[in-house]
Amino acid sequence: MVAANYTTVRNNLKEYCDRATDNDEVVVVTRKDEKNIVIMSLDRLNQLEKDLHNALYLAKLEKGFAQIEAGKGTPHELIEVND
Repeated sequence: MVAANYTTVRNNLKEYCDRATDNDEVVVVTRKDEKNIVIMSLDRLNQLEKDLHNALYLAKLEKGFAQIEAGKGTPHELIEVND
């Protein structure tokens, strides 16, 4: 991770964009009043969103398993579906 102020990034935008995409670095752009932003590659953003989605899904599964173990589940017969 690298941090730079807004003016430095603005004056060297290509360099910082290349660092984000070519070196998979996260660039923190510091701004006044702590309104900081982050520059990262789209691949890294997609991976973060995928990881978050997977974590939320696993939490739902764990909650469901805990409910079943606590006896709060309702058994159902599987329904055969013809294609």
